[in-house]
Amino acid sequence: MEYIGYLASIIIGISLGLIGGGGSILTVPILVYLFQINPENATSYSLFIVGTTAMVGAYRHYKLGNLKIKSALYFAFPSVISLLLVRKLLVPKIPAILFNIQGFEVSKNFLIMVVFALLMIAASASMIRKTKTKSKANTVNYSRLAMVGFLVGLVTGFLGAGGGFLIIPALIFFADLPMKQAVGTSLFIIFINSLIGFTGDMINGVAVNYKLLLTITCIAIVGMLIGTQLSKKIDGAKLKPAFGWFVLVMGCYIIAKEIFFK
Repeated sequence: MEYIGYLASIIIGISLGLIGGGGSILTVPILVYLFQINPENATSYSLFIVGTTAMVGAYRHYKLGNLKIKSALYFAFPSVISLLLVRKLLVPKIPAILFNIQGFEVSKNFLIMVVFALLMIAASASMIRKTKTKSKANTVNYSRLAMVGFLVGLVTGFLGAGGGFLIIPALIFFADLPMKQAVGTSLFIIFINSLIGFTGDMINGVAVNYKLLLTITCIAIVGMLIGTQLSKKIDGAKLKPAFGWFVLVMGCYIIAKEIFFK
């Protein structure tokens, strides 16, 4: 299963390189089901893998002129604050076993995976649904952009998700960025959020297998380089619906596995 996991790790980077998101949607299930990592620890691993890969992608998009620093910072700062609050104050306080329903044990790990799967299903709808391209530029609402950033940070903190599938729509609607610039800016925000979140986890004493972590990260970076090259030739918007269906199937699979095949 590990070899399949390493192969799947390439897709993490390709996804980030092409559409600026989806990396964490793939990373957590890959870590949990293919590398047998505890879901709570998998969220920490995911922050590092996705964050480092996004850093490489953000630099390449910066060179292509697809990175809007001001919008990224207005989004990232409140996002980082909420992320750290959740990782420091909320996640450690959640008990290992939450409750039982007629003999069915609802654990912290079960909650993380099911909430993650539900978010995947919700995100898949926005990727599958066709969106209209804006015809003219609007004034950027930075206060609303910061508020959305704070909310995305909550999700990132709890699930260990980079949040690209939430960040990109926010940048398109609240920062009025075209798709290509939304992708590059999203990668920069994911980089900031994820690596600060991972640093916080290390301070909190999360155990990490660094050999495995760095191996997966290096493979994902290779995928990122492939994805960035493909993004120059392929319209990322056309890939979103196909990726959305893939995410929908994975979300349904996780729910079925957690509920019926434990």
